[in-house]
Amino acid sequence: MFTFDSEDGVRIHVHEWKPDTSPRAIVQIGHGMGEHAGRYAPLAETLTDHGFAVYAGDHRGHGLSRHAEPGHLGHDGWNRLVADLVTLSESIRERHPGVPLVLLGHSLGSFAAQHYVLNHAHLVDALVLAGTTAVDQMLAAQAQVAAEGGDPLLALNQAFHPARTPFDWLSRDDQAVDAYLADPLCGFSLDAQGMADIGAASASLAQPGGIPAGLPVYVLVGDHDPLNAGLSLSDLLVERYRAAGLRDITYRTYPGARHELFNETNAHEVVTDLLTWLSRALPAR
Repeated sequence: MFTFDSEDGVRIHVHEWKPDTSPRAIVQIGHGMGEHAGRYAPLAETLTDHGFAVYAGDHRGHGLSRHAEPGHLGHDGWNRLVADLVTLSESIRERHPGVPLVLLGHSLGSFAAQHYVLNHAHLVDALVLAGTTAVDQMLAAQAQVAAEGGDPLLALNQAFHPARTPFDWLSRDDQAVDAYLADPLCGFSLDAQGMADIGAASASLAQPGGIPAGLPVYVLVGDHDPLNAGLSLSDLLVERYRAAGLRDITYRTYPGARHELFNETNAHEVVTDLLTWLSRALPAR
């Protein structure tokens, strides 16, 4: 592990996993809301077994990078969270010159990755968006729930009632959900300012211009992920990318799967499909 200081002094902690040989490519992981990068160790270990190096920072307000209350990003925190991803990519490029770099974001990390590639796609050779959605429309739906007196986070679990836990929406795997509940670094949301910052950025995510047309993009979601309203919002995201001129988009949906695909009952299938896509999308070394 190593650290770097963000532009406002928040110390970002970065987990790293390396193969025994020179890496064929690097995978940079951006984790989701209310969790941390250490949860991606099983995925990272499988990737290193296949020759990839993996770097995953704990976002500001999360994991070992918490600098205040959980979920507090700080002033201009969303833009700085995205900038932290860019800084880490630049550091990876310096550490591994000439080695292909893949940006993989899950959930909140995928929203940050969508933002990242609007201006910094030149730093990456491929983009993976897991558990992702059309952010503006997801936020609009959550705002409607709040306006009607509901809790948007609790509403994510409604489709799975009678629910065993408040987080059944994450995965069909009870052990994975229980591990999330037992993890003291999991289970919170961004504060009001952080959510407002994402809302302010979401309009630009809805018009993804300027991304290189040839950038390989892999979108993978579960068809029971409540962030997507029956796949309608992930469909919309992919349509927007295609309308923006992106030519190399792979869109994979997993029947029955929920939000955390890498912690799902079919996680082996999900990771195998990811490895197959990486082999196709990246230049041979």
